[in-house]
Formats: sequence, structure tokens, C-alpha cells
Amino acid sequence: MTHLTQFNNIEKTRLEQRKTAHEICRLFNKSPSKGNLKRIKGMFAKCGEGVIIEVGFHFDYGSQIHIGDRTFININCTVLDAPINEGAISIGDDCLIGPNVQLLAVSHAVEPKQRLQKENFAAPITIGNNVWIGAGVIVLAGVTIGDNAVVGAGSVVTKDIAANTVVAGNPTMKIKEI
Repeated sequence: MTHLTQFNNIEKTRLEQRKTAHEICRLFNKSPSKGNLKRIKGMFAKCGEGVIIEVGFHFDYGSQIHIGDRTFININCTVLDAPINEGAISIGDDCLIGPNVQLLAVSHAVEPKQRLQKENFAAPITIGNNVWIGAGVIVLAGVTIGDNAVVGAGSVVTKDIAANTVVAGNPTMKIKEI
């Protein structure tokens, strides 16, 4: 098998995985039954006990999503994960994810020539335990949010957030320690 054939087979598998994930999300959002929620959770690398996911949930692949126990994900959450480890998204135990939150582990090249080639990159997002992410927050690729942190509504998280802090703004700035 040539390198190009192998590459094309990998891309075909990824496309099928993404199409499957989108169809499962569509079914869940149309009919948020326990069965459809179970299908969503089954796509994840790990989904802890007592996880609640509200309607309007979207993800690209799922195979690199890890969610701890007792985490609540409110309505209209978008998770852009990647099918490779570099695009993993980990959410700890006891987290609160507000409505309209976006976790974006995938982005596009800044260089114009690379962008014309539709090149992109992925970097992990790691959210610690007992983190509260307010409504409308955007978390960008490569960010780690420490345990017990609070991210104020409408914030854009471009850099790591220390544990036990409250941050807000665009880009986020430290408001206080907890």
C-alpha cells in the first residue's frame, strides 16, 4: 500500500467518523431521549457517571473527548475536537459548562499560503475539576483551565488559567483568587 493510499484511507475513515458524530448529534438535538444521549456518550473516549448534556450539543469526532463524573453541559455547547491526541478535550469532575459555550481545540493556519491549502492544527484543551465556565465563553486550542476556576460569561480564553481564580473578559484577565 502506498503512502498516498494509506493517507486517503485514513481521511476516509475520519470523514465517516465525523459524519457519524454529526448524525448522532442531530438525532439527540431533535429528540433528546436517554437512548440518543447514550449514543453521544458512547462516542467519547471517556464519559463519567452522572454527566448531564442538554440539547443543542455538537461535536466533530468524539473519540478524544474525556468527561469526568457529575459534569453538567448546558444547552448549545459546541466542541470542536480532532480525531488525534493533539485535539483532545478533557473536562474534569463536577464541572459546570454554561449555555452557548464553545471549546475549540482545532484552528486554522495564520500563514495565508497555508490557509489557502485549508491546513489546520489541533491542540488539547484541559479543564480541571470543579470548574465553572459561564454562558457564551469561547475556549481556544491549547488552553488549560485549573481546578476550581471560574470563567465569567462572554469571556474568550486564549491562555492558561490558574487554579482557584476568577477570570473574565476578552481576552480573559484575572479578577481575583478564590
